[in-house]
Amino acid sequence: MKIYSSDKSELMQVAKIERDGNDLVIKGKVFGTMPMSARLKPAEARAAFKLLTPSLIFFLITLPFRKG
Repeated sequence: MKIYSSDKSELMQVAKIERDGNDLVIKGKVFGTMPMSARLKPAEARAAFKLLTPSLIFFLITLPFRKG
């Protein structure tokens, strides 16, 4: 999976998402070369849910079915 910046350049290439205890670990490369491992802790995941609105939740559910 690739994540792009606002100018359409590749920001991060996610290679693996895995669980490590209660954390979610996202592994990949930033800017195509620099390896990175990011951790999402449960408290931060709960904070992310507070940012979701009903229209955004609907968009996220339908996102995999949209044309790219």
